[in-house]
Amino acid sequence: MSYWCERAWLPDGPTANVLVETSGGRITRVTPGVGQCPPGARRLDGLTLPGTANAHSHAFHRALRGRTADQRGTFWTWRNRMYRLAHRLDPDSYHRLARGVYAEMALAGITAVGEFHYLHHAPGGESYADPHAMSHALVRAAGEAGVRLTLLDTCYLSGGFGPPVEGVQTRFSDGTAEGWAERVRDFRPEYEGVLVGAALHSVRAVPAEQMPVVREFAHTGGVPLHLHLSEQRAENDACLAATGRTPTQLLDEQGVLRPGTTAVHATHLAPADVVRLGRSGTGVCLCPTTESDLADGIGPADELAAAGCALSLGSDGHSVVDPFEEARAVESGMRLRSEVRGHFSTAELTAMTTSVGHRALGWPDAGTVQAGERADLVTVSLDGAKFAGVPPSSAMLVASAADVREVVVDGTPVVRDGVHLRVPDVAGELRASVEELLGTP
Repeated sequence: MSYWCERAWLPDGPTANVLVETSGGRITRVTPGVGQCPPGARRLDGLTLPGTANAHSHAFHRALRGRTADQRGTFWTWRNRMYRLAHRLDPDSYHRLARGVYAEMALAGITAVGEFHYLHHAPGGESYADPHAMSHALVRAAGEAGVRLTLLDTCYLSGGFGPPVEGVQTRFSDGTAEGWAERVRDFRPEYEGVLVGAALHSVRAVPAEQMPVVREFAHTGGVPLHLHLSEQRAENDACLAATGRTPTQLLDEQGVLRPGTTAVHATHLAPADVVRLGRSGTGVCLCPTTESDLADGIGPADELAAAGCALSLGSDGHSVVDPFEEARAVESGMRLRSEVRGHFSTAELTAMTTSVGHRALGWPDAGTVQAGERADLVTVSLDGAKFAGVPPSSAMLVASAADVREVVVDGTPVVRDGVHLRVPDVAGELRASVEELLGTP
């Protein structure tokens, strides 16, 4: 299949009249300066970007969108409501909800998602008859929604520094890191667009002596390793009290920080923590709309980038599913924090949500429009009044998910004219699945 792009975001920036030829899910040739759309090619008006990557997702959190807005409190009070939701999910309801969530992502131009998956077992912590039932639910949902999935199977073993898991947390735990690793090794996904990676939930949920098992599982398997890091000051304080170390220090001592590891949030860091992350080659996934929604704080994105951390983006709890808004929020957060403008260029923000995000998820052959890459294309309409007078190079700073008109994933059209080709009523499916779990608002 060939696509003629009115403008395409190539490695050097927006370029006019670009013919992109694909075969077998790959881009085979990119030819700028093709004045007219050739016969048989699909015309893509507007700006065509590489597929975007959502490097951090908790699919089931999407059901809480708008339902906690009236709640005054902190992350920890929000977590109580999230736990009540987690208690209600089973493989069937999780599949239905995640299918709608991943389809919403596709409509927003997301072609690959990293699912930070810790809801493994039945209520009470017993395994389902199929111990991989919840994982299969997510894999089926991604396949049906037409997006690639990095299933970041998450090790979660304790309820804090010392306390065991309790209540709904028993659904998250495999007892030991070895038990976790054994379950993950046995999982065989039924969708070729999935990569099984690893995650260490946090320093409070995985004891230090168990961390090497997770680290080596990821390292020997050559798969991504993700972890929550310093999202909350209370976590930092508890870690210091229990170990005498910051979470970053503790992870560094256990050999977890390295290339191939991505720390999510990294909001409350000491200067020495920033240096450790950069020196180790650890990437950082920022989730600014969720960090704002949960009142987490604004992380030191500029300092992390200067230290050498590759920055990617995630929508985390899905208060918003919009990669353009996430990218803008990184820059606006830095401006609010520093009272200085211009921390990241448009090209840098675009890379966060495309090439860097795909690498963080284990798809290094995605995220740019060039020969040999995966044929992921996202076309944004530039017809709206908000784009009037805006240079194409700045369209990323103006666009939103609602402007996405066409999405191609691995050479297969998934969204056309703003309609999902596999899930034609995304809104209806999401509404039904959320109301099934939480009732009519």
